[in-house]
Amino acid sequence: MSEKITKFIEEIKTLTILELRDLVKAIEEEFGVSAAPVAVAAGPAAGPAAGPAEEQTEFSVILKETGSEKIKVIKVVREITSLGLKEAKEVTENVPNTIKEGLSKEEATAIADKFKEVGAVVEIK
Repeated sequence: MSEKITKFIEEIKTLTILELRDLVKAIEEEFGVSAAPVAVAAGPAAGPAAGPAEEQTEFSVILKETGSEKIKVIKVVREITSLGLKEAKEVTENVPNTIKEGLSKEEATAIADKFKEVGAVVEIK
């Protein structure tokens, strides 16, 4: 990888979730592309016998609705993500929003439970 790309990646690592979202939108608009995954339809002629489906090992927690206790939800977002107050507030105002990715099933469930305790609606994917 070139030094220019390495520096760019290091700079991206310093961005907040909201800044990353804005960066993706700006790139999509500037270059006329989409960051959405491309779905590939697999028909019956998918090739030789496919192996068993792999079990999912990484999960994401997505905040769907904040509920009536928005302040408590903001506190949970701050606790889980280490975001500042302003960023955590923006995350809760712009739902749905991915709170954390790359978690084990147990971690994702524990985080989801914290949100459910304060009345938020979350999804584990």
